[in-house]
Amino acid sequence: MNVAKAELTRPPVLLARMPFYYGWVNLTVAAMAMVGTLPGRTQGLGLITESLLKDLQIDRVVFAQINLWATLIGALFCFGIGRLIDRVGSRVVLTSVVLALSAVVLAMSGVHGIAGLAVLITLTRGFGQSALSVVSLTMVGQWFVKRLSLAMGVYTVTMSVGFMIAFPVVGTIVTNNGWRSAWSGVGFALLILAPLGWLLVRHTPESSGLGLDGEKFDDKPAEELMGFTLLEALLTPAFWVFALSSSIYGLIASGIALFNESILAERGFDASVYHRTLVITALTALAGNFLGGWLAEKWRMNRLMALAMAMLAAALLALPLVQTEWHVVLWALVMGLAGGFVIVIFFSFWSRAFGRAHLGKIQGAAQSLTVVASAVGPLLLAECVKRTGSYAVMFYALSLIVAVLGVSAWFVKVQNREQ
Repeated sequence: MNVAKAELTRPPVLLARMPFYYGWVNLTVAAMAMVGTLPGRTQGLGLITESLLKDLQIDRVVFAQINLWATLIGALFCFGIGRLIDRVGSRVVLTSVVLALSAVVLAMSGVHGIAGLAVLITLTRGFGQSALSVVSLTMVGQWFVKRLSLAMGVYTVTMSVGFMIAFPVVGTIVTNNGWRSAWSGVGFALLILAPLGWLLVRHTPESSGLGLDGEKFDDKPAEELMGFTLLEALLTPAFWVFALSSSIYGLIASGIALFNESILAERGFDASVYHRTLVITALTALAGNFLGGWLAEKWRMNRLMALAMAMLAAALLALPLVQTEWHVVLWALVMGLAGGFVIVIFFSFWSRAFGRAHLGKIQGAAQSLTVVASAVGPLLLAECVKRTGSYAVMFYALSLIVAVLGVSAWFVKVQNREQ
């Protein structure tokens, strides 16, 4: 029997008598789980790249190829994990995926050959960037409907603060003790998260004797837990407009993140300017999370996505033209805000538009597109520089695509099967 349907028949339990809505507990664990995806993300792998290449004597191009194929293959994990969430529940899947990722990271900390490294990086991408991300996002969408935008804003901020703590901690360990010690530490930290998830996570409000967003269980009929199937969602223009808009942002962000220093050097800026832009972008993205979460409660989601795409297109058009450090600061501000908006939208849109019944599969399909796009982004920029000697042509081309997606987002009709 489908877990979601089975839970509707269970009587209220102790969690229904708690003085606060239990969805916030699920949200906190979900944010911790997203931080736990660090070893499967480009930024996390980047913390150990130089140390790893030196230790294993691997050519940089070979490593880049390994990373590309690992990311593309790892994207396939998005599909199977969504089906598992819908059938057996978030609690079981979260615990299993975290344990699997922990085992892979610990094994990677002891790897000595290229073949083994390729397999293990692929698995970190699959279990981390793909599977655990889908589980984390779905957990929040299963508990919040009316307050979904607020919840996703809180989730995004909590997750961002977690990453801000994790990155320097892991980086310091890499510097002082080497990448193997850092990676084994990450693996053991994941082992702590697994039992925490098993003890605290519940699949849906109905399984805890609660209604949606904290209302009494009896106030919500069983028919409320419904929504689009994956096929029905894929047949809507809204799915593709929002999935492609989120993916194009991921493509742009990953490409700029990898080559940001080189991009700014092309405009005559040194590495110190690059380092400052990282801080500015991170802080404004956090502000964008807050503002995006608030605006999502006031505006229609498609209008907010259109605004984010307009900001992103403007940032892309401006980047090849920056001439002073203040220009770079303004560019980083706009880029950060646009990113903060897109992240909040991506996290909250799928449940709001397509309901909760098949949220895992729908979220997994959307996540897979963003993963593939993030893998392609750096290659597009690198190929552009190779062929034209500059990044500008690609930025102008991408700005046009982003503008088209922004206009599409403004006019697309968004249905909602679960109110």
